[in-house]
Amino acid sequence: MKLYEYMGKDIFRREGIPVPRGQAFFNSAGVADFAASLPAIVVKSQVLAGGRGKAGGIKFPASATETEVAAQELLATVIRDLPVHAVLVEEKLKIDREYYVAITVDGGKRKPLVIASAQGGVDIEEVAEEHIVKFHVDVHAGIQPHFGREVARRMGLPAAESKQFSELLVKMYNLFRKYDAELVEINPLVLSSGKLIAADAKLTIDDEAAFRYPEWLPSVEERTERELKAAAIGISFVELDGEIGVMANGAGITMATLDIINHFGGSPRNFMDAGGGAGTEATAKALEILLSTKPKTIVVNIFGGITRCDDVARAFAQVKETIGIPVPLVIRLVGTNEEAGVEILRQQGMSAYRSIDEAVAKAVELAAKEAV
Repeated sequence: MKLYEYMGKDIFRREGIPVPRGQAFFNSAGVADFAASLPAIVVKSQVLAGGRGKAGGIKFPASATETEVAAQELLATVIRDLPVHAVLVEEKLKIDREYYVAITVDGGKRKPLVIASAQGGVDIEEVAEEHIVKFHVDVHAGIQPHFGREVARRMGLPAAESKQFSELLVKMYNLFRKYDAELVEINPLVLSSGKLIAADAKLTIDDEAAFRYPEWLPSVEERTERELKAAAIGISFVELDGEIGVMANGAGITMATLDIINHFGGSPRNFMDAGGGAGTEATAKALEILLSTKPKTIVVNIFGGITRCDDVARAFAQVKETIGIPVPLVIRLVGTNEEAGVEILRQQGMSAYRSIDEAVAKAVELAAKEAV
């Protein structure tokens, strides 16, 4: 669960991490009055995506009146396919130096990982590895001031900044633990008139802990309407931008199906894991969601274990009889009650493959014909 910058900065402020003076606005009312209290102004679009500066999502107005106009313009824009529902109006900092610091989770080591660099800013991804400092954190000891001082030393920070940095890193780690975070990132961490200030804030909360923060969920929901509908019936579904709809029963087999589609020169329209044990009704609803994406064709990859092939076949028959299936449907059906499932499909004028390669190759061929 990603939080908007203004939400992250509100948390930073509460936890004692210095941030610029600022306020979030969801319309232009009150923007000019607030901007008039700032010596220099920046207006930032609030979207859950990177690269907004290069996409025109940050403006530097010269007056309160211009700030109101800038806010109105940004609130009417779409950045990286995301509509801008809020802007952050804050004090533009005098920047002497920019640093980078983050705390994330190293899944391989099963430990928190501190990542820092004396070369922060918008192109942090291009910083050479030798300029990146990385330290794993002992979860039993946490981050103590001496840990922060060592990171600062490796970064090459002078003594005055080292003390500030060490204190800030301790607060970041406390926040990381307190809010069940997967990532706490400041980029850039700005040195402004001798003071380290978080000019940006990126905070990602573990999805499994989202229930603890119900007040945030409505505003940070990233899933589409179809994805929410699928989640409501217990199906994992992610929209993509290809042409071939995909349904499979298990995350691994679904990912493998996407890879095979790419191998044969096709492009998947979605990821859909219908799960093990999905019954006729849930499978039928999943197929209806797939059809609503208007794919050129659909490939279904079912390896029946807990999921019964006859239940899956009945779902396809039900959808065909009720709303119809207007696009080619290619089915690979193997496993529990396979023969019964194949017979149900045959009665509906449909057939099934045993080889996923053959099924996908056929789906890619049919999608190409539909595209002509």
